[in-house]
Amino acid sequence: MLWKGRFDKEVNQQVNDFNTSLPFDQRMYKEDITGSIAHVKMLGMQGIIPEDESKVIAAELAHILADIETGHLIIGGDAEDIHSFIEGELTARLGDLGKKLHTGRSRNDQVATDLRMYLRFEIDLMNAQLNNLIQTLCALAETNTDAIMPGYTHLQRAQPVTFGHHLMAYAAMFVRDLERLTDCAKRMNECPLGSGALAGTTYPIDRFQTAQALGFDRPMMNSLDGVSDRDYCVELANCCSLIMMHLSRFSEEVILWCSSEFKFITLDDAFATGSSMMPQKKNPDVAELVRGKSGRVFGAHLALLTLLKGLPLAYNKDMQEDKEAIFDIVDTVKICLQTFTPMLASVHVQKDKMRAAAAKGFINATDAADYLTKKGMPFREAYRVVGALVGHCVKESTTLEALPLETYQAFSEAFSEDIYQAISLETCLNERASDGGPTKESVLKQVEQCRKAIKKETLTV
Repeated sequence: MLWKGRFDKEVNQQVNDFNTSLPFDQRMYKEDITGSIAHVKMLGMQGIIPEDESKVIAAELAHILADIETGHLIIGGDAEDIHSFIEGELTARLGDLGKKLHTGRSRNDQVATDLRMYLRFEIDLMNAQLNNLIQTLCALAETNTDAIMPGYTHLQRAQPVTFGHHLMAYAAMFVRDLERLTDCAKRMNECPLGSGALAGTTYPIDRFQTAQALGFDRPMMNSLDGVSDRDYCVELANCCSLIMMHLSRFSEEVILWCSSEFKFITLDDAFATGSSMMPQKKNPDVAELVRGKSGRVFGAHLALLTLLKGLPLAYNKDMQEDKEAIFDIVDTVKICLQTFTPMLASVHVQKDKMRAAAAKGFINATDAADYLTKKGMPFREAYRVVGALVGHCVKESTTLEALPLETYQAFSEAFSEDIYQAISLETCLNERASDGGPTKESVLKQVEQCRKAIKKETLTV
C-alpha cells in the first residue's frame, strides 16, 4: 500500500477487497502511464529530480506499457488500484529510483487526470459511431424521398410524410448529440495534474508543461476543484442519456414498423431472432435491447448525481464510485450504437405498405381545409366543414377521395372538381414545401445540412 507508513497493522483482507478499485480502473492503465511519463519528464526539466533519472523512469514506464499491451505483464495482484499497480511494478524494476515518480503528485490529481484522458478518448469513439449512424440515416433517407407514409401524432395517422423525412428527424437528433459530446469534450479538456491532494505542492512544478504534453488546453484553475470536480462525468452521462433516449424512441418505432400491424419494414435475418416455441416468429431483439438498456444508462446517470450531491470539498472515497457508473454508461452507449447502426442499414423498406397506410386515416383532411381557405373561407369554418365531411365518411365507411363531387358540394359550394387533385397524397406532400418539410427537395437539403454538420464536428474533435 502506498500509504502504509502511518499504520502499524495490515489492512483486514475484507477491507482491502472492499476498498480496491483495480478490477474496474485497470482499463485506464495507458492513461495512467502516459500521465506518469509526462509528470516525471517535467520533474526532470524543472530540476526537481535529476534529469538523467527522469529519463530512466520514463523509459521504464514505456516498457511497462509495452509489456501490458503485449500480454507479458498481467494486471492483477493485491494492488489497491491501477495507480499503485503501475508504481509498484516500476519500483520492483528500478528499486528506490522508481519511488521518485510520485514526487509532487497525489493519487487524487493522478486519478482525476487519468479519468479525463480516458473519457476524452471514449468521446472520440462515440463521436465516430454517431457519425456513422448519421451517415447511414442520410443514405437511407436519400433512397426513400418517395416513400410516402403517414406521419403520426398521438400514434394516430395525422398527415403525409415520407420515410426519408421521418429518418431525417432522427438524424437531426443525433447531430445534436454529436455537438453535445464535442462541447462536453471541450469543457473536459483541462488538466488537474499538479493539484496535489487538494492544495497543490511546494515543488516548483510546471503545470502548463504537463497539461500541454498530455493534450489538455490548460491546467485547471483551482486545485480544490481539480481533484474534486466530476462535473464532466455527469455532463457526459447526460449526453449519453440523451443519445440513449433518442435510440430508444427510434427503437420503439422500429419495433412498431416491423410488426404485422404495420409491416413498414422488414428486418434482415442477421439482426433478428426467433422463438424457441413459435416457429413463425421473427423478433426485433436488437431494438428491444437498445430500448431496455436506455434505463440502465439513465440509472447510472442518476447514481452519479446522487453520489456527488452531498460531498464536501475536496476528495472523498465516495468518488471511487464514479468510475463503474461512467464506464458502464460509455460501454452501453457504444455497444448500442455499434449494433443498431448496421441493423438499420440492412432493413428492407416496404414502400407499398407505407403507401397503403397513408391512403387511410384521412391524413389529407388538413389539405381539404386548406383548399377551402385558399378559396376565401376562414380556416375555422373550413375546419368545421371538413370535420363534418370526415364524420360523414366514417359513417359511410368511405374516404375523402371516394366521395362524389355532389356530396362535397352538399357541405360547401366552394368545392369543385379540383378538390380531388388537392387531396391526392402526392399533392398533399409536395405542397408542403416549407423549409424542413417532407418534400424531396427539402429532405435532400436536410441530408446536406446533416453532412455539413457532422463534417464540422469531426474537424472540431
